[in-house]
Amino acid sequence: MTAPTPPPGAADAASGASVRVGTGTPLRRATIEDVAARAGVSRAAVSKVLRDAYGVSDAMRERVTAAMAELNYRPSIAARAMRGRTYTIGIELPDLANQFFTRIVRGATAALEGTPYQLILAPAETGSRLGYRALEALVDRQVDGLIAVSPRVDEDALERIAASVPLVMFGRLDKSDRYDVVAGDDLGGARLALQHLFDLGHTRIAHLTLPKEDPNAPYPHSGRLREYLAAMADRGLDAEVWHTDDGEEPSYRATREAIEQGTTATAVFAAHDELAFGVLRAVADTGADMSVIGYDDVAMASHPAISLTSVDQPGERMGARAVEMLLERIAGRTAAAHEVFEVELKPRASTGPAP
Repeated sequence: MTAPTPPPGAADAASGASVRVGTGTPLRRATIEDVAARAGVSRAAVSKVLRDAYGVSDAMRERVTAAMAELNYRPSIAARAMRGRTYTIGIELPDLANQFFTRIVRGATAALEGTPYQLILAPAETGSRLGYRALEALVDRQVDGLIAVSPRVDEDALERIAASVPLVMFGRLDKSDRYDVVAGDDLGGARLALQHLFDLGHTRIAHLTLPKEDPNAPYPHSGRLREYLAAMADRGLDAEVWHTDDGEEPSYRATREAIEQGTTATAVFAAHDELAFGVLRAVADTGADMSVIGYDDVAMASHPAISLTSVDQPGERMGARAVEMLLERIAGRTAAAHEVFEVELKPRASTGPAP
């Protein structure tokens, strides 16, 4: 007794291979050969379009792109990786709630327009080795380049990652010959913030920062803390450092506790705007007479109902530059680059003369 003949495409469906059979349901995934046949071109021509290779005419690209859309063709990431590229850029973010990181992503996305590259976001899990697991996941995804926005990842770990994939580190205040760095002028920005408060007559200034911040570490908040301590010491003033977990709600609780315990501070320099928003809320709830200044100048800071004085970092330009650095690395640059962006003070209604 002979076995029944399987319907066309059934073997391909069973093997997990996607092409439409007639007008029915797709039975298997379309292949590059299917795209070539639909577009009436060679397999090599389709490959050139996928690689954005030199010499592909607009007409050829349109035919191949149309065929891919008709067949719902998705290039295999694994196959791309075997050919040397996945055309993906990974970006690790420590906190999706922080609006400054949104500015970075916006700039990075704009810089990739017109290129074959796609951005992949990887949020760092809370307490998961300070972003290292997210970076490892992106490396496993075989991205062509990495942007790391958690500067506290161990330097040895960063250099191990940079040995296998081009890496741009955001915010590190040190230099490495293995990876690139994009940073704002955190030291200069802290000086701008403090000088603004000194000019307003404040001498009792508190600094709100994250827990266990080491002023000698190569991180943005560490640099801001270091400059705060130096500026207060230079004027013979007493430093008052408040520590908080990250986020608006923890900073609200830390500020309210300081006020209720009788702080004499007339101004607070918060390490970034999300913390400053919590300070503003605590000041409003308690009726304390305090000036508040933040850092990053996120979009909400300029809202008339908030009007937070802040130090502006050009997040969009920094994100775009990080992408440009990666593309330079992918194109063959081997020497490490380190670029620091100037910052600007944006005075608003949250700061005023000392009482």
